Amino acid sequence: MEPERTLEEKIWDALRLCYDYEIPVNIVELGLIYGFKIEELPGGWKSVEVRMTFTSPMCPMGDLIKKDVERRVATVPGVKQVSVVIAFDPPWDPTRMTEAAKLQLGLL
Repeated sequence: MEPERTLEEKIWDALRLCYDYEIPVNIVELGLIYGFKIEELPGGWKSVEVRMTFTSPMCPMGDLIKKDVERRVATVPGVKQVSVVIAFDPPWDPTRMTEAAKLQLGLL
């Protein structure tokens, strides 16, 4: 029997379902997620704040990606509130991508 996944693992799984609509790689593998923090709410619920960036400050799909992150993380059992903070410091660059993402995009 497989052990129960932690809340953090479930949030990472949910984030891996989000894609940059212009690049066929999930936002975790692209290195767009800088991290997240979880806070306790009354009744055992959790609030999750996701800190992320885009490949460009002028990303035309930014609002859609942000809404997708909010929607998917909100589906994680126990999560009641989700907020997304967009940060451009440090700026994104291709070195943030995983080896798998680079391979998928033909950069290796």
